[in-house]
Amino acid sequence: MASYKVSLENIRLYGYHGASQNERELGQRFEVDVEITADLSDAVRTDDMKRTVDYEQVYRLVEREVVSQKYHLLETMADTIAKDVLDRFKATKVLVRIRKPSVPIAGSIDHVEIEVEHTR
Repeated sequence: MASYKVSLENIRLYGYHGASQNERELGQRFEVDVEITADLSDAVRTDDMKRTVDYEQVYRLVEREVVSQKYHLLETMADTIAKDVLDRFKATKVLVRIRKPSVPIAGSIDHVEIEVEHTR
């Protein structure tokens, strides 16, 4: 069995997530990476797009979660995305990273990042 990795990196979306009411009302930018590991041997052998991971559908799934939902915890959002990708696509492993560049803390920081991995 071969193992292939499909990655969507640095998906930038605007959402309304965070611990504070202010974050959930004003919103902010989030960055999401999704790495999908799967056996795509059939797709490669047949050159059939229907047998591989449709990364546009993955993007739309991430977009729905980030834009349409409101989470207090980035961990919950990352976990939901990872589980949904694992369930909907031919994945054996899904890794999701979410970055929050605008962190409401007193100090200098590039971003906060949450990472979760689910396997089948």
